[in-house]
Parts: sequence; structure tokens; C-alpha cells
Amino acid sequence: MTPENTPAATVRPHRVQIEYCTQCRWLPRAAWLAQELLTTFEQELTELALKPGSGGVFVVRVDDEVIWDRREQGFPEPTAVKRLVRDRVAPGKTLGHSER
Repeated sequence: MTPENTPAATVRPHRVQIEYCTQCRWLPRAAWLAQELLTTFEQELTELALKPGSGGVFVVRVDDEVIWDRREQGFPEPTAVKRLVRDRVAPGKTLGHSER
């Protein structure tokens, strides 16, 4: 099998970024959400970054597209973010009990 035909060569790299407010001490919330996403999408994500910010920011991006902004939508439930991430990185993937 040539390197071009390997499964890794056909997977599009996806990057998630969670920007959180350090002044508000939202690192634990961001880290918990990061863990949930990495556990659910361990094959689909190539990177997950935590980005320190300020001013009450809590924004989740997939491939530089904002999918959740606390200022507009409030704090996200992990299931809601998982659905939004899934729709972008693995549309056919089931989320198991989270979808019920």
C-alpha cells in the first residue's frame, strides 16, 4: 500500500480551538469540554487547542469557524457542542447515548 492510499492520507485534518477567559477562571470548564471532544472524536481531530483570552470570552471553533460563542448562546452543554463538531468533522458518526 502506498502512503497516498493509507487511511491517514484520506482523513482531512480538523482542528478545534476553545478560547476561554483567564480572568473568569474558565480553564477548568474549557479543559473539561476539550476532554469530552477528544474522547468522542479521537480519530477525527488532529488537534485541539486551548487559547487563553480575556473579557469573558468562551468561544469554540472548528477549522477557524465559530460554532459556539458564549456571548450569543450562553455556556454550551457538551452534547450541543459535540453535535456541532460532529456535523463538521464526521457527519455520519453517531454520538451514542448523547443523541437520545
